[in-house]
Amino acid sequence: MTASLPSKPVVGVGALVWKGDRILLVRRGHPPRAGSWSLPGGRQEWGETVAEGAAREVLEETGIRIRVIDVLAVVDLIDRDETGQAYHFTVIDVLAEWTDGDAVAGDDADAVAWVDTADLAPYRLTAAVLGVIALALERRHAPTGKPALLCHAPAVRQTDEKSCHVGQRFV
Repeated sequence: MTASLPSKPVVGVGALVWKGDRILLVRRGHPPRAGSWSLPGGRQEWGETVAEGAAREVLEETGIRIRVIDVLAVVDLIDRDETGQAYHFTVIDVLAEWTDGDAVAGDDADAVAWVDTADLAPYRLTAAVLGVIALALERRHAPTGKPALLCHAPAVRQTDEKSCHVGQRFV
């Protein structure tokens, strides 16, 4: 990350993409969390909707096209990068289905994988990503039509379930 970090949260978009019974994961190629596995996504650009941003990010990172179904979760990621500098992303994760293309690493990703949700352990996903995946599994089996708010802020301040607001889940 650069020395000039934003003084306010950055809006990000992410996508939990289903292809049959597997979900799409990407290994981050750049900070923050370079080398870690996550859901595809990135910064929302000026003038694009959340769905457009999620579809663009997935296409740029993996080469596939998706159909956005719904908003799945909103996750506040407040953390520090490898240099100790704080960052704050508010990520709007959508639920999506693969429609076309072969997944290959591109843009900010250095690897991609279609993974069965029973086989996630080797990917060492963060609590926030696991929380979004759990919500997607719940939604797939019993649609709620209501996005969840997740809070995750381990490195900036001490956080426990009491610091989450009504309706939020702590991850």
